[in-house]
Amino acid sequence: MIQSTRKMDNKIKQLRKGVLELAILGSLYHESHYGYSLIKSISDEGDIEITEGTIYPILGRLAKEDLVQSEWMESKQGPPRKYYSLTEKGKAAFEVLHSEFAKLVKMVRSSSAIPDRKPQPLKGEKIDMKQESEHGK
Repeated sequence: MIQSTRKMDNKIKQLRKGVLELAILGSLYHESHYGYSLIKSISDEGDIEITEGTIYPILGRLAKEDLVQSEWMESKQGPPRKYYSLTEKGKAAFEVLHSEFAKLVKMVRSSSAIPDRKPQPLKGEKIDMKQESEHGK
């Protein structure tokens, strides 16, 4: 059970990593952001916690790929901040990746449409099932 949970956690981590890169590109597509404002813009819904320790390595990698550029700008609220924006190459990459992601989302939704079913246990996991009686509803 623990091993299958670790495997699933790893799969979730890998999935989030790829999608997070796309979310960063998407947020920077329309406006520049400094680190904290970028985190807020992509995690506004609050379902997934994103930290600076997660986002800065991705920004570094995107900069090495010439998809993102940065510049220091003065701030009215404290020390200068490093703002990130997309390069033209980054904008083109986002457009391609966004289109491909939309296709993948459509494929997953159409292939896995399971109405009102609870997730099934992984092999070797146990699920507690409580059966409601007709009178207990």
